[in-house]
Amino acid sequence: MNCVPTSDPPVDLTDDGFLGGRLRLKQPVSGHRAGHDAILLSAATPARPGDRVVEFGAGVGAAGLALARRVPDIELAMVEIDPGLAGLAAANAAANGIAARAVALDVGAGARAFAAAGLRPDCADIVLMNPPFNHPSRQNASPQAARRTAHVASETTLATWVHAARRILRPGGKLTLIWRADGLAEVLAALGRGFGGVAIQPVHGKASRGKATLPAIRILAGATKGARAPLRLFESLRLNDAAGQPDPAAQAILAGDAPLPMGHL
Repeated sequence: MNCVPTSDPPVDLTDDGFLGGRLRLKQPVSGHRAGHDAILLSAATPARPGDRVVEFGAGVGAAGLALARRVPDIELAMVEIDPGLAGLAAANAAANGIAARAVALDVGAGARAFAAAGLRPDCADIVLMNPPFNHPSRQNASPQAARRTAHVASETTLATWVHAARRILRPGGKLTLIWRADGLAEVLAALGRGFGGVAIQPVHGKASRGKATLPAIRILAGATKGARAPLRLFESLRLNDAAGQPDPAAQAILAGDAPLPMGHL
């Protein structure tokens, strides 16, 4: 994992609508851009009014701000390694009338750095995160530092991020993350250290091509700090049907009209 802020020069911004236009985000034209993953992560996150929520790897704030749009009166902090993107996340929160703060901080920093940023141990009710998850041996690294940082994982990225979440979550606090589907074993291993009540929901681009069943492309995972409940596997979500047309249920979730079942845990 890249552990220093990126240094790409400033780029032009787009103004994009999410949740059926109820959330508008400015984000760089090139580099990492928020999309379906962020909104699915938000929809899978169980939060209640008054919860202290921390988003790791916030980028321009898409997942955390989408959650704040769905669940009113959460106390939201968005953690992002790139100061430029953290600034955009703060500006996006203000532009959407959402009370939130953005922190320029490496998720891999130690407890002292987190505490200095107001994120002390056992302070959060909810952590949601979209870590870099592309394997470096299977992904051509982008020449853009920001895109590399956002997309490419090291062998320790997931464990590092889950450890940081465990540290700031209160006992009984909940973690939600999104990861590539072929990394399910990595997710279960990381969550096995200090978390229980694991819930998994596979996400498919489309469920089938002809008679062939297509593998999932993502998994959404939720877990509770200190819990001992058994694992639950939810029915797969498909984004498109076999003909490549948007699935109505998925479209409702992406439009913010319905959370995923994990969002009610």
